[in-house]
Amino acid sequence: MATAREELAAPSWRLRAMTQADLPRVAALERGSYVFPWNDQIFADCLRVGYHCVVVENAAGVAGYGVLSMGAGEAHILNLCIADAWRRRGIGRALLLALLAHARDRGVRDAFLEVRRTNRAAIALYHAFGFECVGTRRGYYQAQDGREDALVYRLELGALP
Repeated sequence: MATAREELAAPSWRLRAMTQADLPRVAALERGSYVFPWNDQIFADCLRVGYHCVVVENAAGVAGYGVLSMGAGEAHILNLCIADAWRRRGIGRALLLALLAHARDRGVRDAFLEVRRTNRAAIALYHAFGFECVGTRRGYYQAQDGREDALVYRLELGALP
């Protein structure tokens, strides 16, 4: 068994571009993570139109993914998910940083995202990056009891480390 120091020195995961072959596992992870998941076709469409799609891969396969669109000088984090067993290890932070750096390195100035008002863990992550809440989309998300608001966040990518 590896020590904590060895685990920090040699991550047991890596980031890479999402491919068509990843879609069944990505969609399964999505369904296991959300009550109202994206369907398989949405992920296929994201690849088809050229969005920046990344997976977190470990020895067992896909453990997370992120989807980023860019246009009109803006980036939009469309989806970011880490498998439950791999959360709270800094992987989501690394994935978010990789998506934002990709946009910044292509001259994008601002990044936006929506997050469920009740998703405290994600909100804490976005605040740690310096995202600022710039609005609310009323009833944006489907929810068990009707609709849930989304908080809209913005980050100026020039502030990105």
